[in-house]
Amino acid sequence: MLHTGMQLRKKYNGMNRKILFIASHRKDRAPGQRFRFEQYFEWLNQNGFHCELSFLFGEKEDAILYGKGKYWKKIWIGCSAILRRWKDVRKRNDFDIIFIFREAFITGSIFFEKQFRKSRAKLIYDFDDAIWIDVISSSNRSFAWLKNAEKTAQIIKMVDLVFAGNMFLANYSLKYNSKVVVIPTTINTDEYKPRYSTDKEKVVIGWSGSKSTIEHFKHAIPALIFVKKRYGSKVEIRVIGDENFKHEELQIKGYAWKLETELRDLQCFDIGIMPLPNNEWTKGKCGLKGLQYMSLEIPTVMSPVGVNNEIITDGINGFLANQTDEWVSKLSLLIENHNLRIEIGRAGRKTVVEKYSVSSQQVNYLNQFNLILSQ
Repeated sequence: MLHTGMQLRKKYNGMNRKILFIASHRKDRAPGQRFRFEQYFEWLNQNGFHCELSFLFGEKEDAILYGKGKYWKKIWIGCSAILRRWKDVRKRNDFDIIFIFREAFITGSIFFEKQFRKSRAKLIYDFDDAIWIDVISSSNRSFAWLKNAEKTAQIIKMVDLVFAGNMFLANYSLKYNSKVVVIPTTINTDEYKPRYSTDKEKVVIGWSGSKSTIEHFKHAIPALIFVKKRYGSKVEIRVIGDENFKHEELQIKGYAWKLETELRDLQCFDIGIMPLPNNEWTKGKCGLKGLQYMSLEIPTVMSPVGVNNEIITDGINGFLANQTDEWVSKLSLLIENHNLRIEIGRAGRKTVVEKYSVSSQQVNYLNQFNLILSQ
């Protein structure tokens, strides 16, 4: 029997159902977790789901795991993480749904996914990057042998439903499982609101990311050097996410990312940029940086890679730029025309509100959980 979303919500309204979310990091720590499922916890709870997050690494473990050296401590952290996952296995039948974000464990093994598959729970798998491609951080190259490029496909084969962040990821998933839905990465536009500034003496071009993605920012440096030479002190360039990054010619001293100041830091941008190389890994990206800028009415310039081509209609709600001369031309347009920045910024926020906001996707998100339980 087919059920509409409304029928499913009525059917399950008031029922106490439980979801175990399996992820690597604590709440509010990782952007992927925050913008793909953590921000839906309250909505799910209001609609009859109890959400429990099981993570592997706390703040102390993070500092060790993503730093260089300290291999014995990293091994100890790995052993502790195994024990945590075993606790999840022992209580697997207490849940109606087990939701796995990216992987249940950090090695190439799918042992824990297999254990969850033996439970009474339905399994949902969610991912937002082309994680079947091995990308190893420089601080953990010694552990590269633990990775398994085939792991993602193996997990997809065994679950009841796949949440893919975009069509590139969905098309990969469909090779292994017919039950795939595209759930875009979304922004809470009730929280992400523009802050208007009357000081227009200096135009701030901003990039936000992490230490692992600072290489992406570097693709824009040739264009930014040209822009800086052309406009001088009228332009300031800010980098958020890598406090160790410096560029003397561009007068950049990177800022550390902090959850408490994230919104305020982004709201200081007059133009947001998301440069990317064009490769298989970046084609799997879900456009989060650009969506954050756009939600704040910050006019955005992005590389025409992957889902960025779906988010941006060039010259309408943002700009797409590939070669250096395109970046220079489109950044110059925005620097010189305050009214254009306002117009593009407003159109960008409208796009996010209509297609990439929590409010635009929350009913569909809830329906997917209800639907899987009705099957």
